[in-house]
Amino acid sequence: MWRQLGDWLNQISGLTRLDATDWLIIILYFGIALVVGVMLSRRASRDTSEYFLSGRRMPWWLLGLSMVATTFSSDTPNLVTDMTRQHGVAGNWQWWAFLLTGMLTVFIYAQLWRRSGVTTDIEFYELRYSGKIAAFLRGFRAIYLGIFFNVLVMAAVTLAAIKIGGVMLGLSPLQSILVASTVTVIYCVLGGLTGVVFTDFILFTIAMVGSIAAAIVALQHPEVGGLSGLLAHEVLREKLSLFPSFRDTDLLLSVFLIPLTIQWWSVWYPGSEPGGGGYIAQRMLAAKNEGHALGATLFFNVAHYALRPWPWILVALCSLVVFPDLESLARAFPHIDRQVLQHDLAYPAMLTFLPHGLLGLVLASLIAAYMSTISTHLNWGASYVVNDFYKRFLRPQATEKELVRVGQVTTLLLMVLTAVLALFLSNALQAFHIMLQVGAGTGLLFILRWFWWRINALSELTAMIVSFSVAIYFQFFCPESFIPAVQEAVRQAVLAWAQAWGLPVRIEVGMSAEAIRMVCGVAITTVAWLAVTFLSRPTDLETLARFCRLTRPGGPGWKKIVARLESQGVEGPLTDPVWSVPQGILCIVLGCGLVYGALFGTGYWLYGNYLPAIVLTAVAISSAILLLFASRRLIASRAAGAE
Repeated sequence: MWRQLGDWLNQISGLTRLDATDWLIIILYFGIALVVGVMLSRRASRDTSEYFLSGRRMPWWLLGLSMVATTFSSDTPNLVTDMTRQHGVAGNWQWWAFLLTGMLTVFIYAQLWRRSGVTTDIEFYELRYSGKIAAFLRGFRAIYLGIFFNVLVMAAVTLAAIKIGGVMLGLSPLQSILVASTVTVIYCVLGGLTGVVFTDFILFTIAMVGSIAAAIVALQHPEVGGLSGLLAHEVLREKLSLFPSFRDTDLLLSVFLIPLTIQWWSVWYPGSEPGGGGYIAQRMLAAKNEGHALGATLFFNVAHYALRPWPWILVALCSLVVFPDLESLARAFPHIDRQVLQHDLAYPAMLTFLPHGLLGLVLASLIAAYMSTISTHLNWGASYVVNDFYKRFLRPQATEKELVRVGQVTTLLLMVLTAVLALFLSNALQAFHIMLQVGAGTGLLFILRWFWWRINALSELTAMIVSFSVAIYFQFFCPESFIPAVQEAVRQAVLAWAQAWGLPVRIEVGMSAEAIRMVCGVAITTVAWLAVTFLSRPTDLETLARFCRLTRPGGPGWKKIVARLESQGVEGPLTDPVWSVPQGILCIVLGCGLVYGALFGTGYWLYGNYLPAIVLTAVAISSAILLLFASRRLIASRAAGAE
């Protein structure tokens, strides 16, 4: 049998860049994933709580690893490569800025989500709001996020699988989709969230080993000449800075200032939702308790931003030496469709230089990254359709067995829709900007709805409709003259400000089209939902009282309502004895110091710039020590409030 397997592997190896050893590693990996799904299938099929939330008994470290594995998708290295090749290392601020969102979730919202006790974050709508519009919002958003937006995210991830399959295996887009999705759907359908989480533990380990191995081999390429040769190469002179130059105002505004001042709090993006949400909320809801929910999200943010980026960035920088432009990529891979031949293709292109054995391991790591992300999104999207649409509106009397079955069928259908949409996308950065635009302007509402009683269901519905409409307008109907007009207005405004302060007036100011669309979307959507909030009726007092008793958000935004409820003799507690948000903000600052210190300290160590490396490493270590004490106080104060 083993001889026959070896003959078969050698036969198919002649059709690809892989040899029998590579294929054996990949097949072994697929086998492990399938075994996990089959072993957990009986446990997962008990009920929807088990299938979608693992019975709410997951430990922090396993949930944290699952979150990291989910965001470590096959398109993430491609996206980082795209940003780095076009804008240099500083271009990664487009996603590094989301650390602020992540830390906000860790220290403010994790405990609130766990207290709510909902099955999905969409169920939150009928917990927080009242009336038929709250029910409509729950059902509509279940379909909008669970199907439409979720499929868009998965299609972007699947696009990366198409490019990897085309470069590494010589597969057509359709063949790549079939190979990448089949095993994922099987173990996701069988194992539910428990299968996803346990498999993610294996996937993350493989993915990290693969990404580090890819970086080491890329640095050893003859044209690169090791780390020292890479850093000294002429083509990277303007690409290595961790921060954009103040002389390049276009880059400064688009990838640094706007993400840090506007994007992180105003834009809804999967995995970085302001106020928590999506599969991050699903993991928090599956935690044993509030402490485990906080620990899981903190672990996720540290690993996501501080641990993983540099292997990808190094490969991206090496790709600029080996494939300096798109034409060089086209010459190296003439069989690749021109529609998908963009800068993000450079990452899988660099993997073609890996030796056999290691090539199989790295390819398995990319398959693992793809499967971990897709499996989470399939389970998460199915939970919306089942819990917040089918059970809530179509079959309230459905048995648990029926609901699990509907979840399994929904999982399969979501994968089919994803495959179809993926065939129409061209590059990772394109999908990234589309998702940012669709969620532009909704983020502030998701932050405030926990702490301001006046926000209602109509506020949320308005934000969702307006943000989507603005995104469609900019994508298909916006006049060509609009962007240049806004760019000129920004230029004139900055020049006027510079003259008023006596600064040099020879300043070239610009903003990318994507940044202009995003900022305009944030402004229009925010004004729209705030206007509707003040003009519409608030949530009824009984619903607000139930929400306060359950989550105890506290703060000045609830002071008026709490006073009214207490005057009416409503039983509590309605708030915690001590409002924990100020202590949470201190933890956010320390958490950002820890992660950014580690992220940039690592970069300066690699660059051989030792003074800032030492300083930033000291910042990371001291922030970690202080955070340990501050977070303990935070957890203790919340525990006291729960007694």
